This record gives sequence, C-alpha cells and structure tokens, in this order.
Amino acid sequence: MKAEIERQIEIIKRNTVEIIEEEELREKIKKSLQTNTPLKVKYGIDPTAPDIHLGHTVPIKKLRDFQILGHRILFLIGDFTARIGDPTGRKETRPILSVEEINRNLTRYKEQVGKILDLEKTEFVYNSHWLSKLSLEELIKLTSIFTIAQILEREDFTMRYQSRKPIYLHEFLYPLLQGYDSYILEADIEIGATEQKFNLLAGRTIQEALGQSKQVVITMPILVGTDGKLKMSKSYNNHIPIETTPEDMFGKIMSIPDDIMEDYFSILTDISPDIYKKKIKENPRDAKSLLAREIVKEYFGESKAEEVEKEFIKVFREKKAPSDIPEFEVPANLIDEEGKVLLVELVSSSGLVSSKSEAKRLITQNAVKIEGKVINDPYQKVEIKEGEILKIGKRRFVKIKKGK
Repeated sequence: MKAEIERQIEIIKRNTVEIIEEEELREKIKKSLQTNTPLKVKYGIDPTAPDIHLGHTVPIKKLRDFQILGHRILFLIGDFTARIGDPTGRKETRPILSVEEINRNLTRYKEQVGKILDLEKTEFVYNSHWLSKLSLEELIKLTSIFTIAQILEREDFTMRYQSRKPIYLHEFLYPLLQGYDSYILEADIEIGATEQKFNLLAGRTIQEALGQSKQVVITMPILVGTDGKLKMSKSYNNHIPIETTPEDMFGKIMSIPDDIMEDYFSILTDISPDIYKKKIKENPRDAKSLLAREIVKEYFGESKAEEVEKEFIKVFREKKAPSDIPEFEVPANLIDEEGKVLLVELVSSSGLVSSKSEAKRLITQNAVKIEGKVINDPYQKVEIKEGEILKIGKRRFVKIKKGK
C-alpha cells in the first residue's frame, strides 16, 4: 500500500505549485485505498466566457490525473457565483452576468472539457442548486466564520482599498460561497490556480468550522499568454482557445517568446524535461515546432498535427504560398478601364481586414504583398491578374480573381 500511495503522490505532485497539506493528502489516499472509496476532487469554474483556453486546461489536466488514478471528479459550474463575479486578481468590480449570458456560455463547456476529461466519469455539479436556497440565517452563520481583516488581507482587495477603488459587499461573499461549495460537496481535494489560493483555503476554514474534514488544497501554475508577460486571458487578447482551428493553434504557439517555452513544455505536455531542455538549447525554432505539434496533437490528432506542421514550414520557413488558398473575386465596380484597382480598395474588400483604415495602416507598414512584392502606397493602382496571391501579414492569403 505504501508504494501505491507514493505512486499516486508522485503523479499528483507533477506540475503543482503547492499542496496544503501533503501529509493530509497521504492520509486521504491511504483511507481511500483501505475503504476502496475514491476521493472527491473538486474544481470550479464560473461560466463568464464561452471559450476554454490553454490556461484553463492546466488544472483540468490535473483533474485528468486524478481521474486516471480512479478518483471521483466533481466539476463545479459556478452558475450562481458567476452572477457575483470572482474578484480574484481584479482591480475593479466584475460586471454581474445575466442568467441568459451564463446559460449561453454553459452550452459549450461540456464539449470543450470533453477534449481532456472522460465525460462519462465526470460529474458536473451546479452551485445554484444549493446557493439559491441558502437562507439569510445560514448566510449570517457563514459570514461569522471570517473577519473583515481576514478578507482584506487578499492582495487584490488591499490594492483596491489603498487606491480608494470601491469594493462592494457582494464581492466579500464570493470566497465564502466558494468555500461553502466545498462543504456541501464534502470535497476531499480542491484544485485551482495559485491566484485562487485564498478562495481555496476558505473552503478548508468553512469545512473545519462546520465540523467536516478539511479539504486538501492543490494550487496549479498560471500559464503566461502569447505575449510572454501577462497571464493567459481572453481579456488580454493573448489566449489560445482549444476550440479553434489546428492551424491557428499551431501558429499562436509558434509566436510565443522563446523564454516561456520551458513552462509550456512542462505544463502542457508530457515530454521529459531532459528532452525538451536539450532541444531548446540546440535549436529553439525546432523545439517550438515540437511543442506546437504536441499540443495540437492532443486536441486534433497526430496526423492533423503533422499536416499543419508541414504547411507551417512551407509557408513561414520556405516562404511559399499555402496549399489551399481561398479565392477572392475583385468586385467589377472597383476595376477601372485599364484593369487596375486602388490597392486600399483591393485590400479592404478582400475580407482579410476589418476596415479601410486597417487596410491603409497595414499597407503603410509594409505588411501587404502581391506575388511576393511589397507595395506600401495605399493609393497606388495595381493591375488585376488572375491567380496572383495577395498576402497580408504572415498568415493571411487570398488568390485574386477578376469579378465579372
């Protein structure tokens, strides 16, 4: 039994930042094995956005480790707490979401989570089932467990308090309600990002205060976004969604700074550190290509990952046009009697940019090419020739076709 306990501990500890407390975890695993009862492992996510990105997958992959070890996964959907808005890491109050917005986001969650977890062995629970029924008396009892000083110890609240930005009373309730979720579910373990530590520990405090065995808290690293600076977030436009095209995922991974490659390998792949560290040292470009291929393989399959990698090498290293380029039929009213069109009109009508102003900006920034030739005058007239390639930036291509 001791060998099995240590085997599970080794798997669980991989990529974690902190386990509070490791000895408690050992005891829980021991009891689980003795009684043949799987541990209840909780992870909560508020459906504040419809997309799950690679940053979200870090704790979800840890859930998969527990699932493979035979434990019980409680995937908590915070459909009630999403109406409050988690203040963690926020410099201002989150907007309160409507029930309609929450339900729209919920519809896509299970499908995306199913790319990582075995859905047949995953229990989805919704905290509206118990929080919406919480009485005022029960809520007051819950608030009596904490002091205002304890709540204000949180860094995000402290910063807002010192800068005289408002902190609303409902935000104080968020960690208490997250902790109450753990009590209701009788969670043995809760997983979350390092920035969630206060909320996770609130669960231990509430369980103990209400006479329940304390959950073990496991914190996971925060994945930095494609900018290499801020945490991955849709709000920062540095995220890589898992529900995207394999080409987009591969390209975005190839765009990350070299100095965060080790973190991506460690957190997002199962490749041995000895292998990826050696590859990064010898050839960072090839190492990044391996990283992108491994991540794309997980979500789209090995053959698709290899196909996308070959196409990427062809376009971005060998500077060749993609194999499959959509055609763009130039509107006939833009073409003059000499068969020419203003470059800004050509680019803005191509569907590759959102507006004429963006077209002008990209042209003047030398980001527009026709048949490999840079043209940087928005008002230059270019001759329309069937089959020529219009390229914008590194990844946008269309094949020109004359309109009738």
